[in-house]
Amino acid sequence: MKTRTLPFGPSLAALLLITSPGAAQDAPPDSALVPDEDFRVYHADGREASLDDIVAAVDGVDVLLVGEEHGNRVGHRLEEAMLRGVVERLRGTPRWVTLSMEMFERDVQYIVDEYLAGVITEDHFLDSARPWEDYATRYRPLVELARAEGFPVVAANAPRRYVNRVTREGPDALSNLGPLARFYMPPLPYPGPSAAYRAQWDSIMAAALASMPEGPEGAPSARSYAGSENALHAQALWDAAMGHAIVEAMDVAPGAVIVHFAGSFHVERGTGIPERIEDYRSGTRVATVVMTRPDDGDLTWRPDQHTDLGDFVILTR
Repeated sequence: MKTRTLPFGPSLAALLLITSPGAAQDAPPDSALVPDEDFRVYHADGREASLDDIVAAVDGVDVLLVGEEHGNRVGHRLEEAMLRGVVERLRGTPRWVTLSMEMFERDVQYIVDEYLAGVITEDHFLDSARPWEDYATRYRPLVELARAEGFPVVAANAPRRYVNRVTREGPDALSNLGPLARFYMPPLPYPGPSAAYRAQWDSIMAAALASMPEGPEGAPSARSYAGSENALHAQALWDAAMGHAIVEAMDVAPGAVIVHFAGSFHVERGTGIPERIEDYRSGTRVATVVMTRPDDGDLTWRPDQHTDLGDFVILTR
């Protein structure tokens, strides 16, 4: 781990002007996101907040969980700004950063490590690490920041082949995994969905089903997935894998701030990953950020929709 001796860096307002190579863009590269126009930040109860407030929150937590809408380009740029802000806030202090990501599966951890260490080229990294769609504009800025600053990146997700097995056959289907496969998983059997998590899932799936047409055009496979108990347990496996990976990262780097990026469903309302972190390391101090994009583009706080989504809620264009 590198020794950090430089003073604190610029505010988040300044960091929003930074455009990294491959950074996600909605506008020309030299444009900046504008608070109140592109996004607004709130506390859990609707009080106005800022990105600086989010970054300052790391002083009192072990883990910062950031829930994104995959493909929301404003959100991806905010993620880079938040990570840069945490790096600058901790620079020169005894604490440092570990980046943790849903977007890489646990069986590619050694490939991620090789790339960060300069052992393999980026082309080989991309060929072998199974990065998510549109990696260059969504997630590359985060990995490249970690590479430049010398802090770890945790490949936190369960391998998709095992998640798919749960979707098809249920969680008991993992009982016959061999030792190597289990190495990439949380302890089995993993915790199932809580009642609150199940209620959130049912609400989302009900809305999805209501929007699907009936008949052959109604995406039978999607309707089947939405009503599947196994699909819910597959989601819970992702939560358990990420929660366990985060706790392991805390053991590897005691005192580090773990900044974890995942889909918002895995973070919001304190269920999913926060529940699993509590299972695996009770008393861990966690702050949550949930980003969401209102359909009508209105960034006004709506108590019935946004209250308690996260410790911080970011509404984006």
